[in-house]
Amino acid sequence: MLLTDTHTHLYYETDPEKLDVLMQRCLDNHVERLFLPNVDIASIAKIDAMVEKYPQHCFAMAGLHPCDVKEDYELVLDEICESIVGREIYAIGEIGIDLHWDKTTLDIQKIAFSEQIKWAKDLNLPIVIHCREAFDEIFEVLEKERDAKLRGILHCFTGNVAQAKQAIELGFYLGIGGVVTYRNSGLDTVLKEIPLANLVLETDSPYLAPIPFRGKPNESSYLIHIAEKLAELYQTDIEEIAAVTTANSKMIFNI
Repeated sequence: MLLTDTHTHLYYETDPEKLDVLMQRCLDNHVERLFLPNVDIASIAKIDAMVEKYPQHCFAMAGLHPCDVKEDYELVLDEICESIVGREIYAIGEIGIDLHWDKTTLDIQKIAFSEQIKWAKDLNLPIVIHCREAFDEIFEVLEKERDAKLRGILHCFTGNVAQAKQAIELGFYLGIGGVVTYRNSGLDTVLKEIPLANLVLETDSPYLAPIPFRGKPNESSYLIHIAEKLAELYQTDIEEIAAVTTANSKMIFNI
């Protein structure tokens, strides 16, 4: 069995010994592929260090998180774009729009999102989208950018059935994480209308830990609990969940 965490910030752990323990727990729980989304300039070196240390298991992305889109975003985007040269990058992410914390930056978030989508198209890479309280705004941008090259993952999907189907129709897989294990999330009801073939697994570690670890720091090894919940929802076994979602991740990231 092979599980793939398509979205983890495990690189936030900078203690080498603690990181080794976290990675060993991943391997003990069959989580052998970890995709690392970038959020800002400072994240680049941390991701590269983790990829260098665990080259068989860790894969880098490059992008500017919407919460980090500030007045100097153009300079930051230039630096992140330049960092891609000479590195193995498997997606542009995480990028998108977040209106939970600051609605005043919506206009520049849209500009940054669109620019990074263009990077992905130029590099023939998928995008990994962060969307918080911004489905309408995200879809507005995606519809403008719609073409054969537009593809990727809608990370931490918590929308409704119509939003799920719209994302899929646009060429995106849905990233399913710990929220699916929460009693009142409603995501279990949504997924009854969505085939497993449209899903990938993620933890978003260290955030959004699944039951039974809710409220505690998340880690990629906890992906197995998310897979177990999906096995229950889709009335199958965890091996099937692992096989389908890992195959989907290989389609997306081409590795």
